[in-house]
Amino acid sequence: MAEQSVRWGILATGGIAAAFAADLVGLPDAEIVAVASRRPESAEAFAERFGVERAYGDWESLATDPDIDVVYVATPHSAHRAAAGLCLEAGRNVLCEKPFTLNLREADELVTLAREQDRFLMEAMWMYCNPLVRRLKALVDDGAIGDVRTVQADFGLAGHLLPEARNGVLPPAHRLRDPALGGGALLDLGVYPVSFAQLLLGEPDGIAARAVLSEEGVDLQTGALLSWDGGALASVHCSIVGGTGVTASVTGTRGRIDVPSGFFHPDRFVLHRDGRDPEEFAADPADGPRTSLRHEAQEVMRALRAGEKESPLVPLEGTLAVMRTLDAVRERIGVRYPGDAVTASA
Repeated sequence: MAEQSVRWGILATGGIAAAFAADLVGLPDAEIVAVASRRPESAEAFAERFGVERAYGDWESLATDPDIDVVYVATPHSAHRAAAGLCLEAGRNVLCEKPFTLNLREADELVTLAREQDRFLMEAMWMYCNPLVRRLKALVDDGAIGDVRTVQADFGLAGHLLPEARNGVLPPAHRLRDPALGGGALLDLGVYPVSFAQLLLGEPDGIAARAVLSEEGVDLQTGALLSWDGGALASVHCSIVGGTGVTASVTGTRGRIDVPSGFFHPDRFVLHRDGRDPEEFAADPADGPRTSLRHEAQEVMRALRAGEKESPLVPLEGTLAVMRTLDAVRERIGVRYPGDAVTASA
């Protein structure tokens, strides 16, 4: 692709779509040409807010718009398979929000479809594109803390404090509690600790997990212990009933890296090497605010211009490996979604 503006379509108009659009507007080599929602008035309001020329009241019109280079799918994850699949079948490249799909079967279907259509496909795991997270991984890969022995990561929020809560409780129809929407802590929040552990250690060889389930059958909080045959362990936790520190720590045979609150979009981390003073690594102010989604957008545009069908930062096999782990955890804690065909491993 020539060095010109990459033309984006935005599919869905919720909070994450708005955040992504706001960052796209600030990139000189990106252009939002269309937005789609199943509610025409929502698409029109979004288009007016971000200066988008075309507002579609259905997904199909966006998927078949020939002026779009890539579609950002920002629907609830229960609709990712349908929305991303529609776009891929129409010949569009796709960036699909995390968690990639409800289960491995759906994820594998999308990857297969992208390869059949010879289209670019990437999960919007913005953590993997974050410059400071990339720096942390490079240090670990270079042996800065020796061989990794343990990874710890947590992501919990106090659901009862969300604006949608009623009398301190999220209503059963809320997306975080509704099985039909892939509710629960694991897919919405736990995907980050799991993805962080697998970024550093790859796919685990063993998985144990326990959870507290809601009356609807989704997980209110889940803890999992991942193990690798080489001797490493990862302890990951997620919750929608209590706010945690959202921290991470990586311990090796010669040191440790601590990531403070917001480990998936950190502003700093501290490297402790045996026999040395701690070293702090801070985010470069030039990289923008820690909440910026522009890095994943820039990676997509770089890959498209290079003619790549997937990103080396967020490879499809890595996405499938994370989905295998999430499926296995759900199998162990007994969470099932309507029409779910869980194919667990380990």
